[in-house]
Amino acid sequence: MVRQEEEEEDIVCLDESFFINDNYQLTTFTFGSHVLQLFCLQSASRQLVWPGAMLLNDYLSKNAEILQGCSMIELGSGVGITGMLCSRFCHQILLTDHNEEVLKILRRNIELNLSSESPSCCAADVLFHILHAALEAEKLEWGNSDQINRILQKYPGGFDLILGADICFQQSSVPLLFDTVQQLLCERGSGHCKFILAYVSRAKMMDLMVIAEATQHGMLINEVAGTRSVVGNLEGVIFEITLC
Repeated sequence: MVRQEEEEEDIVCLDESFFINDNYQLTTFTFGSHVLQLFCLQSASRQLVWPGAMLLNDYLSKNAEILQGCSMIELGSGVGITGMLCSRFCHQILLTDHNEEVLKILRRNIELNLSSESPSCCAADVLFHILHAALEAEKLEWGNSDQINRILQKYPGGFDLILGADICFQQSSVPLLFDTVQQLLCERGSGHCKFILAYVSRAKMMDLMVIAEATQHGMLINEVAGTRSVVGNLEGVIFEITLC
């Protein structure tokens, strides 16, 4: 009976309403000296800012040298808060999500943050974005080789960094996630690209599955020292994942 309860806890069920709430509010977030504003929800939906995104942005804001001058792709971008922060440092950014409704708000937030009308951007910031940061959004279903190949054709040579925040919450998606990461890492080759994953622990089975899938896909997964913390009443940590 206990085992059955544990298995039930490990399954996250998402119905259609999870993706179609459009009651967006302009919300301000601060990470170090960086102030971001974007449209998001205040309820339990993919179009809000999840705890793992707060963890990742906090880490990146304190370690901005990781991003400086890099090209970056984010998997499961949601409303795009990590991409907006990265646009202050990276020269090329591709934000991705699999859901059309999420992509709508993601593109709206890109427009907001690249617009001179954005309350979060001064004129100098806008000029920097226009001249230095190519910020775009594309649909990407994990494991979809056709979509991945189209992205790699558009961005020949791949990316320096792959980012993901709070994207491991459904067991069936984890193998597909690592299929996608493997293909992106292999485009650059060992030592030339890494996957930074902000992971939030919600079930022991998922904790083990993430590590197992990384290993089975020929990757090294290392916890970044000093990043384990409590976010939204859950334990979170930053992993760096590379090809063996």
